[in-house]
Amino acid sequence: MDKSSAGISGHYARSGNGRNQQDDRAASSRRGRYRHATVRQWDNTQRTTPGCNQFYRSTAVCLSQHLQCRSVNLAQGFYALINQEIIDNLVRQSERFGHRYDGRCHGQYASSIKKYTLTAKRPLNRAEQSQLIRFLQNFTVKRSWNWRSLTTTFHSLTSAGIFTPHNPMNECVKRTQTALLSTLLDVLIFKCHQKPQARDIDAIGITNLLWAIAKLVDSGQKQTPELKQAVAALMPHLSVKKDQFIPQHLANLLWAMAKLVDNGQEQTAEIKKAVAALLPHVNAQKDQLSPQNIANLLWAVAKLVDNGQEWTPELNEAVAALQPCINAQQDHFIPQHIANLLWAMAKLVDNGQQQTPWLKQAVAALLPHVNAQKTNFKPQELVSLLWAMTKLLDNGQEQRQGLKEAVAVLLPQVNAKKSQFNAQGIANLLWVVAKLVDNGQEWTPGLNAVVHALLPHVNAHKDQFNPQHIANLLWAMAKLVGNGQILTPEFKEAVAVLLHLVNAQKANFKLQGITNLLWAMAKLTDNGQERTPELNEAMAALLPHVIARKADFLPQEIANLLWAMAKVVNGPGQIPMLNKAVAALLPYVKTQKDQPIPQQIANLLWALAKLVDNGQEQTPEFKEAVAALLPHVITQKAGFKPQEIANLLWAMAKLVDNGQECTPEFYEAVAALLPHVIARKADFIPQEIANQLWAMAKLVDNSQEQTAELNEAVAALLPYVNAQKTNFKPQEIANLLWATAKLGELVELPLFTSTFKSLVHRISDNPRLSQQDILMSLWGVMVCCARLSLASNANKNNGLEKHMDNLFTRLENTSTDNEEDQSIIAMAASWLGRQCSFVPHYQTIRSRPQTDFRNQLQSCIPSLKIEEEKSLNSLPPVDLLLPDHNIVIEVQGLSHYVRGDLKTRKGSTLLKIALLQKAGFEVVEIPANTLCNRYLMQLYIEKIKTRVDHFSKMNFCTE
Repeated sequence: MDKSSAGISGHYARSGNGRNQQDDRAASSRRGRYRHATVRQWDNTQRTTPGCNQFYRSTAVCLSQHLQCRSVNLAQGFYALINQEIIDNLVRQSERFGHRYDGRCHGQYASSIKKYTLTAKRPLNRAEQSQLIRFLQNFTVKRSWNWRSLTTTFHSLTSAGIFTPHNPMNECVKRTQTALLSTLLDVLIFKCHQKPQARDIDAIGITNLLWAIAKLVDSGQKQTPELKQAVAALMPHLSVKKDQFIPQHLANLLWAMAKLVDNGQEQTAEIKKAVAALLPHVNAQKDQLSPQNIANLLWAVAKLVDNGQEWTPELNEAVAALQPCINAQQDHFIPQHIANLLWAMAKLVDNGQQQTPWLKQAVAALLPHVNAQKTNFKPQELVSLLWAMTKLLDNGQEQRQGLKEAVAVLLPQVNAKKSQFNAQGIANLLWVVAKLVDNGQEWTPGLNAVVHALLPHVNAHKDQFNPQHIANLLWAMAKLVGNGQILTPEFKEAVAVLLHLVNAQKANFKLQGITNLLWAMAKLTDNGQERTPELNEAMAALLPHVIARKADFLPQEIANLLWAMAKVVNGPGQIPMLNKAVAALLPYVKTQKDQPIPQQIANLLWALAKLVDNGQEQTPEFKEAVAALLPHVITQKAGFKPQEIANLLWAMAKLVDNGQECTPEFYEAVAALLPHVIARKADFIPQEIANQLWAMAKLVDNSQEQTAELNEAVAALLPYVNAQKTNFKPQEIANLLWATAKLGELVELPLFTSTFKSLVHRISDNPRLSQQDILMSLWGVMVCCARLSLASNANKNNGLEKHMDNLFTRLENTSTDNEEDQSIIAMAASWLGRQCSFVPHYQTIRSRPQTDFRNQLQSCIPSLKIEEEKSLNSLPPVDLLLPDHNIVIEVQGLSHYVRGDLKTRKGSTLLKIALLQKAGFEVVEIPANTLCNRYLMQLYIEKIKTRVDHFSKMNFCTE
């Protein structure tokens, strides 16, 4: 048999197509996939047509022999194909034998076309295809043809590229191409449905036809109803002939079904049955598989699984049978096999395959060959390899060092072949770099070079990116920026190009694509990307699709969507429908059936808190969403990472600060997290330390129940403030000063003062502070000064007042309508003895204990002049003032204390007392709970009466 004409073989009959590879999937095998004959070559010996004993010969046979001569140049070979005499002869043969004609001459001529492409080592180009298709207008396929003629013709024309769609394409050529394909499919369906079953349907023909149909779809032909009917018609015959398939047939068939499914073919019951029928034969014939068969079979199984194939026992056995074959044949795999095998194993692991010893051994066996063959991989194979190794690393593969070394070996090859990658290759490579960096890979010169080399090609290939490419690219670029990539002009240009494509393709993104895009755009803006009108338009274009498909998102996607919306809700430019999208998603937070993972819980609560902080109304749906998440915080408390613990505490503090009711479940959720703050104290980065101390101070300020764990958590984190003092950003320092001050006497005085001294000098002269940061810092420094002034044994000469003066000077001419800000500025002016340009407005509230005590005091000393809620020196109002005696009485309720013991005072309480004392007033503090006891109340009245009498005597003596 002439090997060059053997079925799906030779140098061109390849089963993959890089141009149509989807997402992060590897190309299928592309070299001589099938080494055994699958379309039998006819010689020119006598044949008989079924139903006719007459012998006939064909000039096409001579042409076939003529093309086998290597001395004939390609131009002469092609012109021999479009000799009008050939078609005339085919027409004569068909007309001569009529319904008895078996189509052998047509089959031989089709084989000759395929032979030409094998000799040329390429498919027909557009010009050749156009000439041949015009020539084939009278190439008539009839139902009288036998099975061999049909399968030879269909396979040969497909393999040669006759049916490959080109763009643009002449309409006449397109019509002829469509008509010829339609006729072939019609005859195929007819043959398969014949009753009784056609005698000549064989395993080779079934294999070649299914391969040809898969090849058609993979080369860009639409899956028409006729194509689907043809696939359905072949499936029963495949099941019937299952015992006749040799290893190469198994590989071809599973490859074909994987390709069809990957290109949109529905996994019907017939296809599933056919796959199930073939899988046991993989195990049975494992010892006869060639290296190429092994690579193609594992690739096909991985593709099927990636498109929803169930992990049946038969499939598990087939995978288990193939993996030892990889070890045995490792020295015989060509570069493409290596790429496909590693891709397949990575894809299987990504879809739930356990990392068995055999799989680990197979990966370990192939990695040295990656290094040895590094210069021989084609561009698409490089992409597949890098994707596979990144996925294996991402899924915990043990050979981490070997995988990292293989990645390092391949990266220079990417740079060298940068101009040869197609649109999908560019998208996947940037995804690979982003994933590597996100998993802790250092920014090596090799990684930087790959990013730098690929960015210009984003713009060059912009018209070729499909929706999934666009989503993956923006996701990758957001990840890169989040891990330290500089926003260079080239980077920004690539982002701008992709944003335009988002708007243009808005209706075509899948759910995951919509989620990734919104997440990526939010992440980019969070890391310095300018909120351009184009970015706002791209986000706005996606939101209607979020609303329309709200019920279809997975829990992870809902978490990411709400996170993204929370990130952009308060930026420049309005994004229409943002609030509607949030409202549409909220009900699905509490109705998710699956237990959310810790990351989702943390992201959701953070997002809800951020939305509220930026004006989101706390609707019943919003409150229900928060309430639904709190039990998960408690049950999943041990699974949160340090960042998630910090984000959760920050979120709960923000929610409380914006009016969230502190339910028992809320308190329990906070209490569940605090032991993990203590246990993981050494693992928090500076931002997380600042956020947690801020959160605990806020919770304390909003009546969080005080527990030993909260006190221990504060004490556990504060030493790390001093240790990390050089790593905090200005805003974080302002938050730390505010939080430490707010906690007041909960923090021991030495630790309190050392914390302030380590931070304040790094902020008071910082020119980049926002007004809010200055105000928070100023308030914190004042509290520290107040606490030192109230401590009898403290060193008052600490230089903090100088920092207070510097901060106040920067606010001296500030105009603000915020009452709290006005109060801080006024208190600082009072402390420093400076003028304040305004008089703050304070709200006055008379508490019941305050009123009761005033009345009792007045009844005991009728002549005593008492004023209530009096503001002194622009300071916050005092409860009771005895103006004739310079005595201030403060009835301190629970809000003035950190703990419930009514002894540990808050920073705000300490500051008020210190300011009053500095202004010359004697301050009497009365814990509100003591006034419930008439005896204790009387003791305080006697104490005040003694002081009043003493003050009167002193005045009398002075006079």
